[in-house]
Amino acid sequence: MSGPIALAIIGIVGGLILLGRGLGGYRRANLISDLAGATISAIAAGENRVSGTIEAAELSLVSPLQSEPCVYYRASVTEEGERSESRVFHDERAVGFRVRDPSGSIRVFPRGATFDVPDQYNGRSGILGDEPVGLRLRSGPATAMAEEDRAAQIADLLTVHVPGAALDGADGSPALRPAGGLFGSTALGGGRRHYREARLAVGEPVTIVGLALPFDQLTDPDGSDTMDGGLDPAGNDPEIAADLAAAQAGGTLAASPEAAWGNAAIPGFGIGRPTHAPSLDPAATSPTLATAGEAARAERTFNIPSGSLILAGQSGQRLLVTAGTPAVAAQRADDRFIVGLLGAGLSIACALALAWLLSSGLGA
Repeated sequence: MSGPIALAIIGIVGGLILLGRGLGGYRRANLISDLAGATISAIAAGENRVSGTIEAAELSLVSPLQSEPCVYYRASVTEEGERSESRVFHDERAVGFRVRDPSGSIRVFPRGATFDVPDQYNGRSGILGDEPVGLRLRSGPATAMAEEDRAAQIADLLTVHVPGAALDGADGSPALRPAGGLFGSTALGGGRRHYREARLAVGEPVTIVGLALPFDQLTDPDGSDTMDGGLDPAGNDPEIAADLAAAQAGGTLAASPEAAWGNAAIPGFGIGRPTHAPSLDPAATSPTLATAGEAARAERTFNIPSGSLILAGQSGQRLLVTAGTPAVAAQRADDRFIVGLLGAGLSIACALALAWLLSSGLGA
């Protein structure tokens, strides 16, 4: 195949890919713009568009490439050779969070959600293998408590963290190592690395389009609290799911956390600050009860009233989570549509060029 014909075919394929992305952007822009926004305090069950700022719920994430706290991240590392490119790392995660506007807040369960979040970090290693400015590989767990207690923060501050340690993989997250580890040599002649990371951090504006429903109608709150259902006790294992269903039907599965775990179900019990007095042996030392402020924080963090509305994806209807205000999110989708139209023009031009080359015999 001659060079001009190959270039024309590449142009057609590339233009069609851009057109496909542009059509997706067009549909997304219409979805955001056509649905009227509602204040959180005034939303009703059904499809809604909500915008506000992000608040952490029970857990937060730590991003892989910059070690920033967030509720969602998408990170990738590719190694670029002279004639090829290979992806050596990719990870995408989300945990449940809240969105707050001046009227109130609402809980978001992100399982199965579509995230439209632009990159916040984009860097390449140097020709001599030096890493880009701002790269700070995660050296600890991928998750953290949303509100760490003061003692835990002091302990972390006094802990010596070894620089250059591998990004964690022990908790199931993909392992990532600095130069000279997983990626191999980055000297002259070796591959350069391209780092990209998108994330949603606490305090950033966000727009969400999706279904609002009462919390007690959410069939799997544990599984829905992460993007991939990672907290679902059954997961993707049909045998575990069948065992759980049989235990529930037979009445051998405890009906409540209190019945199953006893004192361990009391918020704050594990850190010695229970919100109410536990049942203990008379000879045991009674822990100090949490203050009213600590109890209120635990209640706010871990308990969701059964009738309160939450945002979650359901069968046939996924959540759309987009970074920024509705105007910013719609503009980003419109820009993608414009690029798609340019891609369509490129495909048409390359198709005409290919037809001319083939008919004239110049591509032989």
